[in-house]
Formats: sequence, structure tokens, C-alpha cells
Amino acid sequence: MRVLVTPDYQTLSQTAAELVARAMRAKPGLVLGLPTGSTPLGMYGNLVRMHRDLHLDFSRAQTFNLDEYVGLAPDHPTSYHAYMRRHFFDHVNIAVENIHMPNGTLGIDVDAETKSYEQAIEDAGGIDLLIVGIGANGHIAFNEPGSSFASRTRVVNLEPETIANARQHFSSEAGVPRTAITVGIRTILDARRIVLLASGALKADAVERASRGPVSEAMPASALQLHPNVIAILDEAARRF
Repeated sequence: MRVLVTPDYQTLSQTAAELVARAMRAKPGLVLGLPTGSTPLGMYGNLVRMHRDLHLDFSRAQTFNLDEYVGLAPDHPTSYHAYMRRHFFDHVNIAVENIHMPNGTLGIDVDAETKSYEQAIEDAGGIDLLIVGIGANGHIAFNEPGSSFASRTRVVNLEPETIANARQHFSSEAGVPRTAITVGIRTILDARRIVLLASGALKADAVERASRGPVSEAMPASALQLHPNVIAILDEAARRF
């Protein structure tokens, strides 16, 4: 895993966006794996600006988001569908039919949904460039500690720490979903290139363990050490080594 340390969050965000833009220009039909959360917000803002000011073209790109809560319809304001529309999709020229996100609507057949999502990735030819964040407990997407490195898209139970961290986006802790659909670690590792983004001191321990510690299912992000083409883009606060 290559590690690139940037001086601050703004530089991290610009660097990540420029990497995506170069990949888009090299392959207009790029298949992207996309995250949510606070860390990629700056990257999305920069990509929107590049589309507006530099005519970065997303019309042929395909996207696959990494996860979604179970129990939230796509139009729920705290769903990841809503997050992606608000921060990215509504501001670039990506074709609606090329946007793929897990559907966690209450009552949906989640077994069928997870299987069809994995099949859609395969049908698209696999993910060319996958962007992923990291949780303080080392989760990537919603693959919590103990997740199998052979895992594929599935429903997972969220750890109390993950639920507590999500509390700020919901009216009460009781309203935070306890389960989610996530792409698996094997699905992540099948991507041709991976970019790990990490910002802030709260992520420093997880980043160090993921990039330099033992490869273990107890630290899901350590699986990235098994991939031949990973770059971790950090800000200075997220570096402990």
C-alpha cells in the first residue's frame, strides 16, 4: 500500500478528486466504487467544481455505492441515496441508469437485492477505481471487525460504535438503523485500483493498523495490504507513522 500524506483535509480532497478526474479522462466509461460519510465530501465538492468549470464528463461513467442502511427508502433524507444526490449526482451529468446503489427499503427481499447487486458489478465488468473510507474500528464500507475477507455483498449487523457515530445524522439513537447492506471485502479487493481516504486524528490508529499492522479479519481494512494497487491518501492528522 502506497501512502500519500497531505498537509490538510482540503489538500486531501483536491488530491483525491484529481486522481478520479485523471482516471475519468483516461477511460470515460470508468466504473467507480463510491463511499459516503464525512471524509469524501470534499472530494465530491471538487469533482462537482471540475465538472462545472473544467467540463469533466461523467456521462459514460458507471457508479456503484458501497453500502446503504436497511430500513431506509431511497427518498429518506438520511439514506445514502439522498446523500449521494445531494452532494454529487444532482450536480454532474451522470446518467441515472448508470447509478447503482443498494436498496435497503423496509420489507425488500434483501437476499435477492444483495445477489443482484453483486451480479450488476460483474455485469459492468468489475470496478475500475474504488474509493473507500475507514472507520475508527477499521471497518471499510460496512464490513465490521470479524468480516470474512471472502465476503461478498450482504446484510450486516452494525457495531455499537458505528451506530453511535451515525447518531448525529438521526433524530435519536433509537432511529439509527442497526443493519446495512454492504459490498464485501472480496468485492472491494476485486476492484482494479483502490484509494483509501482518511482524515483526522481519530482515524490515525486505524490507518496505522490497516497499513502496517498484521493482516487480520479483526482489522477489516488490513485486507487492503493484499491488493497490488492501493494508495492511501491521508491528511497530516491521520498519520501516526
